[in-house]
Amino acid sequence: MKFTLSWLKDYLETDASLSEIVDALNAIGLEVEEVIDPSEKLAAFSVARIIACEQHPNADRLKVCRVQTANGEVQVVCGAPNAREGLVGIFAPPGSHIPGTGLDLKVAKVRGVESAGMMCSERELEISEDHEGIIELPEDTPIGEPAARALGVDDPVIEIAITPNRGDALGIYGIARDLAARGLGHLKPLHVEPVAGKGASPIAVHIHDDGNACRQFIGRYFTGVKNGPSPEWMQRRLKAVGLRPISALVDITNYVMMSFNRPLHVFDADRLKGDIHARRARPGETLLGLDGKEYTLDPDITVIADDERAVGIAGIIGGEETGCTDETVNVFLEVAYFEPIAIARAGRKLNLMTDARYRFERGVDPAFLPQAAEIASRLILEICGGEASEIVSAGSEATPPREERTFTLRKNRVKTLAGLDLPLERQKEILSALGFEIEETAEGLKAVAPSWRLDIRGEADLVEEIVRIEGLDRIPSTPMSRLHAIARPVLTDRQRHIVRARHLLAARGMHEAVTYSFLPKRHARLFGGGEKMLELANPISTELSDMRPSLLPNLVAAAGRNAARGHADVCLFEVGSIYRDDTPEGEKTVAAGVRAGYASPRHWALARRTWDVFDAKADAIAVLEALGAPVASLQTRTEDLPSWYHPGRAGVLTLGPKTVLAHFGELHPAVLEAMDVKGPVAAFEVFIDALPAKKRKGTARPPLAASDLMPLTRDFAFVVDESVPAEKIVQAARNADRTLIEAVQVFDVFAGEKAAQQLGEGKKSVAIEVRIQPREKTLTDEEIQALADRIVSAVAKATGATLRA
Repeated sequence: MKFTLSWLKDYLETDASLSEIVDALNAIGLEVEEVIDPSEKLAAFSVARIIACEQHPNADRLKVCRVQTANGEVQVVCGAPNAREGLVGIFAPPGSHIPGTGLDLKVAKVRGVESAGMMCSERELEISEDHEGIIELPEDTPIGEPAARALGVDDPVIEIAITPNRGDALGIYGIARDLAARGLGHLKPLHVEPVAGKGASPIAVHIHDDGNACRQFIGRYFTGVKNGPSPEWMQRRLKAVGLRPISALVDITNYVMMSFNRPLHVFDADRLKGDIHARRARPGETLLGLDGKEYTLDPDITVIADDERAVGIAGIIGGEETGCTDETVNVFLEVAYFEPIAIARAGRKLNLMTDARYRFERGVDPAFLPQAAEIASRLILEICGGEASEIVSAGSEATPPREERTFTLRKNRVKTLAGLDLPLERQKEILSALGFEIEETAEGLKAVAPSWRLDIRGEADLVEEIVRIEGLDRIPSTPMSRLHAIARPVLTDRQRHIVRARHLLAARGMHEAVTYSFLPKRHARLFGGGEKMLELANPISTELSDMRPSLLPNLVAAAGRNAARGHADVCLFEVGSIYRDDTPEGEKTVAAGVRAGYASPRHWALARRTWDVFDAKADAIAVLEALGAPVASLQTRTEDLPSWYHPGRAGVLTLGPKTVLAHFGELHPAVLEAMDVKGPVAAFEVFIDALPAKKRKGTARPPLAASDLMPLTRDFAFVVDESVPAEKIVQAARNADRTLIEAVQVFDVFAGEKAAQQLGEGKKSVAIEVRIQPREKTLTDEEIQALADRIVSAVAKATGATLRA
């Protein structure tokens, strides 16, 4: 958003300097990106008079001029056709840089005659494209006056960055209001006197009841206008902010838009056929825009149409066929309000950005239509002449109801939310200056948001307004040590789990990856997603069309990209959200990882192996143990496996029959082939949200239960059916005596053809080591034997096993 200092002062009564205004803008959140002072560029140039002009002796088209400057007379060779005695223009002395040509002047001979400077054209000073002759100023312009002041281009231009929520700051009057609230002056009241209409408008306006984006439409008919160039002062301001002057009628609409954030449009009324309608576009309807491009429309786009065809795309661009030209005599003025989201959607669909769309999609004042119509009407009559009809309108005021814009600001809320202790009277003063209607109550302040502040949605927004106007620098600094003394930062269980999972997986030699929450639909379908409800309405890329149903597809794709670049052995993990559906409950927090390539380096003494299901299971169990899950109570099953895992090399970790804590295993070869990734790839997914909540017993750690007695181990080999998982034997042995048995682990499995020959068909042998830790006394042989008998009995009862001879 650009504006000039003088334009701002049309609405802000202030004695503040340019630097003070810039500082204030930055302080209230309207960040200044650039300040351009034209007088600096033209500092070397000044007003001079030609006091004598003679023909060049050696050139027909050149003249030798004696020029009176502030520093005396100089001789200048000039080729301008309008150079003559008595002309007052702009002089460039030797040593100056000519911005329009890039030349640096120096004293030189031109066809044998010395020239000490030059008289400048508008193009050479980048004032305009005119270079037919040198600049001519009024004869009474003082000699030596700075060129910028004499040319009326000494008005600094300020450019500010606008955040999407501050559509009101896209008008200079809105910026002036903020600065006045800051205390940099007084906002000049906006007195809008209605223009008396003469007769009814021959063109009526209609809003169709078809769900289009138009909520209110005001129109006015003008007859007998003369559309030529706009006044010099208006052209100068528009050019300063980057708008090209076109004609008086068009320039007036742009001037009102820049001043009050109110886009307008003017139609050549003689080119319209019947009344004006706001409606949805018809399928396949086309429009030739003012930019010379033809647009194909559909019913999702709102158009402004006459009785026969579309004459403009609502809130975005007008049509060329009904645009105003120098021959325009009768004009119809459009002042309308359109729904921001609908305008944004239409603009994106057409890939069309205009100043009008930029403002409508950020929100214009829905209550300012009558005032804008009157302001534009008066400018048209003053500049173009003619007569105006009475105003015609359709629709109702689009401002939200008063109760929807009323919020209560509690007395202490500014202090508790922002840390700024501000008197209630000062809070009231700031909000009132910003246009809020304020009523003081026992609870605090009841504030009604002004119609132009569509971003105000609650009490926190009122706090933000007060703090930004008062100044963020007013918030007292508090040392971190004091903050910790006041209150230690508190993390939720989920936040702790995320941090611990990341640290644990990094410690296990994996590299953390941060991937998009989106992925291609073909990848989403491979991992249980791809439903319509998880499809993005406006994806940043066609390849990122769906929300991810799992962390694994992006990690697998990353592993594939690494392999394609010569790094096949990769171990990646990510902790983040996945999406099962489009509800808040469908978002789950997961820690997942993939291991691809070889698990061991190439070595003469080691056999190389790839990552397998047991590596993935070890990762999953390590994460669960770090997060405090009861690992000893976990059950492993192979039923209900997701389709992206290898059916014979994967498993599910559960706590009880229903609570699934993790999936692990090798990924299905068909999935890897579809993603063009070479396997095998071992993967795991730990579902952090499924972890049981911890019972808090204070912050102190439990006492260390260490025994000073020597532990002992006993080995058992059991013969069981091949279908019995070893985990079932381990759990049964551990449950035989949880006080004395410290650990149980499998150290040998004997299965296959030889096992069938020795143990019987369909049998296998599983050998376990049981670690026994006495707690109170050394165990006798009889007590150890009794414990061993309980272990054998427990395993036999749970699995049908027999002790191997």
